Amino acid sequence: MAIVGAPGRRRRRRAGTMTLQEYFSTPETVVPQELIFGVLRVADAPFVSHQRVVLELAVALRAHVQAHRSGEVVISPVDVILDAERALVLQPDLLFVSADRSSIVTDRIYGAPDLVVEVLSPHPRIGRLDERVRWFAEYGVREVWLYHQFAKRLDVLTCQAGRVVVTRPFDSRTPIQSAVLPGFSPTLASVLGYLA
Repeated sequence: MAIVGAPGRRRRRRAGTMTLQEYFSTPETVVPQELIFGVLRVADAPFVSHQRVVLELAVALRAHVQAHRSGEVVISPVDVILDAERALVLQPDLLFVSADRSSIVTDRIYGAPDLVVEVLSPHPRIGRLDERVRWFAEYGVREVWLYHQFAKRLDVLTCQAGRVVVTRPFDSRTPIQSAVLPGFSPTLASVLGYLA
């Protein structure tokens, strides 16, 4: 299948790749899947332990966001279209979009959320962590939270100018600090309870 590049030029799409529209035409599913520069990646459903952490973090974030009327928290699976032209679609475990940027939230998220959360397992479900973090930073995510289930640690990565500029680790007893969510300062222990 040929696609059009610059005027007067045609290039061929790589075999086995999808356009964004083809991806949107696939059947709706709750199985994690992402489109990485036209290549579909599908993963097994997450373990219960993973989902418990996602739920508790979502509840805590949502309570804070609602109390401050600061935006919206969304849980996966939801498509985050970081680059429509290059067919880059990710599904972070959890995300926050500020009220100022609510226009990017429609049937999907069209642009970079302000904050994304990834709950990490020993074996990543979709792709490599370093590439995911790099894409989030490059496309404008302001903060990336990485929760290490077995280490029971949260790393808060601050992104500026397309890259990670600061990484701050929080153990289960240290109040979490976020530039994206001012005033959010519970500990992992208080958010996750017995899970932390």
